[in-house]
Formats: sequence, C-alpha cells, structure tokens
Amino acid sequence: MELQKYIGCSRAARKLEKADLVLKNAKIVNVFTDRVEEGNVAVKNGMIVGIGDYEGVEEIDLKGQYLTSGFIDAHLHLESTMVNPQVLVSRAAQHGTTTFMVDPHEAANVAGTDGIDYILEQTKDSPAHVYVMMASCVPATAVDDNGFELTAEKMAPYLSNRRVLGLGEVMDCWSVIEGDPSMNRKLELFDGKVKDGHAPGLTDEEMAAYVLAGITTDHEGADYEYVMKERSMGMICHIREGSAARNLEMIVKGIVENNTNTEGFCFCTDDKHIEDISREGDIDHNVRKAVSMGINPIAAVKMATIQPARCYGLRRTGAVAPGYDADLVVWDSLKDFNAQMVFYKGRRIDDMLKVKPKPCPSNLMDTVHLGALDPEKLVIRSGGKPFPVLRMIPGQILTAREDLVLPEDENGIFVPDGGIAKIAAFERHKATGKIGVGAVTGFGLKGGAIASSVSHDSHNIIAIGTSDEDILIAVRELERVHGGYTVVENGEVFDTLELPVMGLISDKSYTYVNKKVRRMTAKAHKMGVPRKMEPFVTLSFMALPVIPEIRCTPRGMYSVTEGRLLN
Repeated sequence: MELQKYIGCSRAARKLEKADLVLKNAKIVNVFTDRVEEGNVAVKNGMIVGIGDYEGVEEIDLKGQYLTSGFIDAHLHLESTMVNPQVLVSRAAQHGTTTFMVDPHEAANVAGTDGIDYILEQTKDSPAHVYVMMASCVPATAVDDNGFELTAEKMAPYLSNRRVLGLGEVMDCWSVIEGDPSMNRKLELFDGKVKDGHAPGLTDEEMAAYVLAGITTDHEGADYEYVMKERSMGMICHIREGSAARNLEMIVKGIVENNTNTEGFCFCTDDKHIEDISREGDIDHNVRKAVSMGINPIAAVKMATIQPARCYGLRRTGAVAPGYDADLVVWDSLKDFNAQMVFYKGRRIDDMLKVKPKPCPSNLMDTVHLGALDPEKLVIRSGGKPFPVLRMIPGQILTAREDLVLPEDENGIFVPDGGIAKIAAFERHKATGKIGVGAVTGFGLKGGAIASSVSHDSHNIIAIGTSDEDILIAVRELERVHGGYTVVENGEVFDTLELPVMGLISDKSYTYVNKKVRRMTAKAHKMGVPRKMEPFVTLSFMALPVIPEIRCTPRGMYSVTEGRLLN
C-alpha cells in the first residue's frame, strides 16, 4: 500500500481521525469465523480500517441489515450479455457483484488482440473490479474457422498488465493432454498463475493428465458426481448458472444430500443475457437459489466472496475485515438476498453509474463477411440411411447424437418436419463460403428460422430453420446489420437485434436490448421452441466443438467424442 494512504488508514483505524464512512448497526457476515456479528464498519480511502465504535464523516445506519463483501463472478464472458461491458458491469453491480473474472475469448476469436484491448479499455473505469483471464484457445480447436489466431507470443505483452491474472479457460483439452507444443508454450507463459479449465466429459485418467498441466479450475461440471471427481483431484469447481447452462440445481442437490464441504466451490454465470440479469439477478441469484435448496447461508456467501478471491489470489477482496477493499453489500436478509445498498471502494454504486460507454474502433464494427452463398450447400441427401442428428438437452449446452432416417421428398432431399429441423453454420470472418449443415431435434421450431452471429466460440453464423429459404433470409439479414439475432417467419423477418460490435455486442442501451430479446424470445416460443429453453443462447452453443457430443460447424457436423467430421 502506498505510504500516505496507509498512514491515513492507520490513523482512522486508531481513531485519531474520523473515517470517511461508517456503516452502523450492521449484521456482518464474517467469512473467517462463520458467524454473523453485530458491529459498525469504518472505511477510509476506499478500504475497511476497523470494526467497532467509530465516527465517520458520513454515517449510515443499517438498522440491523446484513452486510457482506461484494460478490465475485468467478468466470464470465462480458460479450455474452450483448451490451457494452460498462453497461453490464454497472447493472450487475447493482445486484451486489463487485468483482468480475472476465475471459474475453469471444472478442479474441473475432478480432484478436484488438478485441481483448476493447474489453480492457471499456472496463478500466468501471464501478467494480474487472480482471481478465487471457483467452487461451483462439481458435478453440483445429476444426474451427475463426477470425484470429492468438499465440503465446501475442499473449506475452499482457503479462505486465496488473488486471490480467492468468490463463482463461483451456477448452482444447486434448492439446493439453497430448502435449501440443503451441499449447504448452501458453501454459508455460502463465506458469505460477491461475489457469482456468474447461473439461466436460473427461475420464479419470484424462482428467489426471489435464490437472497435471496445472489447470486449477473448471466450470463445466454438470452434475454432482462429476464435480466431486474434479474436487478429488484438487480442482476448484465454479458452479454455473447462466442463461442456457444451468448446472446449480443438480450440483447443489448432491452437496446438500451428501453434506459435502463447500470450501472448494465458487459461483459463476459464464454466459448470461442482460435481460436475465435484470429479471432474476446475477451472482445473487446463484446464492439465493443455493440457500433455498439447503446450503447454509454463510457457506453460500463464502462461495461468492472469499473462496473465489483466494482462488484468484485477490488478497484485499472477499471479506468484511481490516485491510480489505470496502466493496460492500447491504442485504435485506440471508434468505432473499435483495441488495439494498452496494459500495465499491467505499462509494455507493448509485453515485457512479453515469459512466458513458467509450467509442468503439471502426474496425470492430465491420466483422461479418459472408461473400457468395451457394444454396446447394444447404441440401442434405442421406440416401435413406441413418444420419447423425444433433439432439438438444433441456437446461444444458451438452448435446446427444441420434442416428435417424431423415424425412425426404420424392427427390431424396431432406425436408424438415415438426420433429427434425435443419441446422447450418456459415463462416463469416473471411468470406470463404463454407457452410456446414445437419439436422437437429429438441428445438421445436416450426414455420421459419432463427439465426445468430453469436456462436461460440468462433462466432460464425449459426441458424436453425424449417426451410432453406428462411435460413438464407435470416443469414442475409444478419449480414445487413453486421451481426446479431434474428427471427424469420414464413419468408419474412419478424425482428432483429443488431449486435454490430464484433457481431457480439449492441451499441444501444440495455433497455433496448431487453425489449428486443423479450419480444423475439416470446415469438420463438410461439413458433414451437420449448418454453423452458432460452432459444438464442442455446443456439449459440450448437457450433462449439469442445462440448460433447455433437456440433454443427462450417465444415460440417462434428463428433466431439470421436474428434472427427461426420459429413
């Protein structure tokens, strides 16, 4: 700590001068003693200096309300919220999240280091701590067609940035396990720093090899048995509750039933729409839901504060105690967890929300380049033989493979019906004209098409539809607006959410984005998408060739479990 700052804090701690702020009559959740303790919290120079009978220049009587450290989102992609990063951080902060562990690999896959710089620049003056885990797999695998390749050499300059804490989710598990030289250079570059994992569906032996490389966390555990296998090998497990991937219920159910120690668990959102954050909350939603299922409230608070802080080496974050940043949240109860007041470094968040998004570089506003599209590439002729079909799994981003005989017309061409639709991925970075096509069940769409340029992690255009004509209309509409979401019904565009910043982020307000997403989601449900399925976020994961079992890429249908293209 800088000397003059320390001297001021020390004098306030010893009551030689008034604190800047005193929060009086608080019920303090002590993450070190696992107790709720009544007291007054003194703040000086943005730091907690003491708990006791203090006087402050400003004093706020909490009247017995609960006080915790600000919550930490242990892993997220800001781009997935679809709004400017500053807008998202400010909105989530009002729900009590004051620290964000950001992996910018969506931006990096589209725009490389320019995309990473955009995330860093947009968030450097945010009313919260925003740290970055360097994108590790750009592209995610050798089968991807993305906009940029991020090597260890290009990552190296970021090591000097104090906000870059480690290596982001290493999703190319096999490059790690099999000792790929380029991947090993990245791992060595971040030696001694946290390396986030992405490890669904590994065997015990594969996971052992993965952990051996220094991977310390994972957020892809979908059930209790799998995360306990990870815990047995020392991994920190981030319990994810986002817009499409909702793993909390299955994991927490096992924790409660087995009375499992929760010290090795944190919470994260990973990918969550701004509309969902506004409606149900951010990490506060994870905590609230975990408590409702039987997790001890103090244990849940620790999973959202001190545990992720320790995981990422944040010495002054995660507790209400002297020497910790005054990132504080006042809650109505330890059941409902409704944030009453939020402070970042001792200042009310409400006083800090007038930050305007910074201008976006022009090159990041022109990233959708399709070129000529050959309609013949959308045609599927399976010859009456079983075809590998992607089956969506409700509430998960995992998929299953089913080999089905597709419905065909008199010319032997696949014709989508009520149960099986067409899925297609279009390369959009370099205008190569690549189109991969397949069939999908479980999406339920009838009489139209839905398309998105948010398509993890290479962010090509992904579409599901019941006719080639509607699919092409949807894709060309996204080209027109430089990326986004669109819904087409019976040959006409119903509505489009424009995401012109890298084809991922809106340049409009979150209220505009919310309104559009709500309207288009309601329409998708009317067109047959199951009510419990978030159509756009779910669709956005259907091209990601690192999550089992089967995906649709611009090169064709891809078996993740077999590591090969299927058509």
